[in-house]
Amino acid sequence: MEERLQKYMASCGVASRRKCEELILSGEVKVNGMIITELGTKVNPMKDKVEYKGNLITKEEKKVYIMLNKPEGYITSAKDEKGRKTVLDLVKVNERIYPIGRLDYDSSGLILLTNDGDIYNKIIHPREELNKKYISVVKGEVSKKDINSFKNGIDIGGYVTAPANLKVLNYEGGKSTIEVCIHEGKNRQIRKMCAALNHVVISLNRVSIGNLKLKYLKKGEWRELSTEELNYIRNL
Repeated sequence: MEERLQKYMASCGVASRRKCEELILSGEVKVNGMIITELGTKVNPMKDKVEYKGNLITKEEKKVYIMLNKPEGYITSAKDEKGRKTVLDLVKVNERIYPIGRLDYDSSGLILLTNDGDIYNKIIHPREELNKKYISVVKGEVSKKDINSFKNGIDIGGYVTAPANLKVLNYEGGKSTIEVCIHEGKNRQIRKMCAALNHVVISLNRVSIGNLKLKYLKKGEWRELSTEELNYIRNL
């Protein structure tokens, strides 16, 4: 059975489907020895030989779905040109996996990894917006005015954020512990939102994505997703 080249590559664990499209357009993929740059190209996995950077790629027989509690000091990518530690240094499996979405280098918390391009797209492009919940410690006392600013949207440099929820959990020693719930994923968004209100973020920890919750996992620990969690993602 034929399928689109980018879909086949994603199912082989090369990268997400969108990233595979970029690899094809950049001329890094060959089919039967010929460089392919057309996204509409279809391949037959039983007959065609697909190569990426000179390496033959084949479908992963086993699909892997992992939840990791990322510590600070790790980046959410497969490799880093600067030599920094990545989440793949923490998750040791035989399959070639990649993280879904991103979490800042200096942030911690829930990140998902998989070799299933369909599951990747369910999280990145859900039919309905997925709320992401964070627990953060910031400098200063968070006021009702700050809470309303989060609800109304904040200009973080040429972009006004969508309405977000902020709840103060504790204030002590000049620091506020807050719970933030957003559905966007702009680069360093929460840090920029807090900075716009003169609250420097001391720590930031993502505790949930939709109904997927970190719960008992300690920093650096990971586990496979349950059947219930997988069904939840598939229905997004």
